[in-house]
Amino acid sequence: MKLLLLFGLVAVALADSFEGQKVFRLKPAIDEHVTLIKDLAQKIEVDFWRPENPELVTIDIDVDIRVPAIYLDMVNTLLQQSEMEHEILIEDVQVAVEAQEDTGPSPRAHSYTNYNSWDKIQAWINSIASSNSNLISKQVIGNTYEGRPMNLLKLGKKSSSSKPAIFMDCGIHAREWISTAFCQWFVKEALSTYGQDQQMTSLLDQMDVYVLPVFNIDGYDYTHKSNRMWRKTRSRKSGSSCIGADPNRNFDAGWCTLGASSNPCSDTFCGFKPESEIEAKNVANFIRNNKASIKAYITVHSYSQLLLFPYSYSYKLAADHSELMRVAEGASAALRSLYGTRYTSGPGATTIYPAAGGSDDWAYDLGVKYSYTFELRDTGRYGFLLPESQIKPTCEETMLAVKYIASYVQKNLY
Repeated sequence: MKLLLLFGLVAVALADSFEGQKVFRLKPAIDEHVTLIKDLAQKIEVDFWRPENPELVTIDIDVDIRVPAIYLDMVNTLLQQSEMEHEILIEDVQVAVEAQEDTGPSPRAHSYTNYNSWDKIQAWINSIASSNSNLISKQVIGNTYEGRPMNLLKLGKKSSSSKPAIFMDCGIHAREWISTAFCQWFVKEALSTYGQDQQMTSLLDQMDVYVLPVFNIDGYDYTHKSNRMWRKTRSRKSGSSCIGADPNRNFDAGWCTLGASSNPCSDTFCGFKPESEIEAKNVANFIRNNKASIKAYITVHSYSQLLLFPYSYSYKLAADHSELMRVAEGASAALRSLYGTRYTSGPGATTIYPAAGGSDDWAYDLGVKYSYTFELRDTGRYGFLLPESQIKPTCEETMLAVKYIASYVQKNLY
C-alpha cells in the first residue's frame, strides 16, 4: 500500500535542464522488481536509457533510467522497500551534460574530437565534398521534416562503371552523439589514408562507401539547442500533441510488433505507418534504388559496446546467421586489439532485446546480406554523455572493426 501512496504524484514533462537528475542502474531479480519498474514508468516520467522501453524490462537485465530530481526521494524509497539491487551511474545529469561540452577555444579547422553542432557538420560536408573530387562527392537524398537537406557522401575512386558499395549511417537517434562523431572520423580517415594504407586504398579502388553523417538531423540539432536527451525525429501530426517517432522503429521490418510502441508520446513510437518519417523514407528509397550495388549496411548507435546483426524483430535466426556471427566476432576482435574494449556480438533480439522496425533488419530482408548495427562505447558509466576525451579512442577502435567488415565484404561479394 505504501508503494501505491508514493505513486500519488502527477507526471510532469522532463525539463530541458537536468539539474539534480540522476541515472540509476536497476537490477531486477524477481517478478515484483519488474512490475515495480513498469509501474514506475507509467506513474512518473522517467527516461529509459537501456532498454529503450519499459515493456522490455525482464528479470536479470540491467535497467538504466534517468530520474528527474523531483522524484528522487520517492524512487529511493521504492528501491529500499523492494530491496532491488541498484547503483547510481550519474550523480548529476546536468553536470555530465556540461562536462561533455568542450570549453576550450573553438578550433578554426573542423575538429574530429569535438561533438560538432549540425551547422558545423553541414559546413564540413560542403567543404570536404569539394576537397578531392577524385575520391569524394555528395548528393542530397531528400530533406528532413523541418526542411534540412540530407547530404550523403560517396567515397571511392571515380569509375566509369558501377562499383559494389557499402552504406553507413550515423545519428539515427538524436542523443547518440558519439555515433555522428564516428561518421565524420571515418570520412577523414578514409581520405587521409588513401594511397598509404593498403586496405583503405584497395577498398576505395574497388568499392564505394556511402556515408550519411547524420540521419536524424532535426533531432540532432534539437539536442544541441534545446533538449540534450531528445531521441526521436521532430515530425508533427495534427491531432497529436506529441512530437516525433523513433526512426529505428519506422522501417518495414516486423513493423510495430515487438519492442516498439504505438503510443505517439513514447520514445520508441513506431510512427503512424512504416516510413511515415521522411528521413527513414529517404534512406529506404536510396537503398532500394541502389539495391543492386549495395552489399553491406552499417548503422552506428550508442551505447552498450555491441555488434549486432538480424534479427531484432524476431527471435528466429537469419539465413546467414553463422557467417554474420563469424564476421562480427572477427570485427569485435579487431576492435579489441587496440585498447582492449570488449564488444558482444550476436543477433539483436537475443543479444539485447527485441526491437521491430529497425533499419538493419529491413536492409537484410531487402537482400543486403552484411547488415550490422554498432552500439559504441560505453557500457553505462557515461551512457549517452560519453566525454569528448573518448571520441578519439572510440573512433580509432571502431575504424578497425568497420575496416574488418568492409574487407570481408570486398572479398565475398555476391
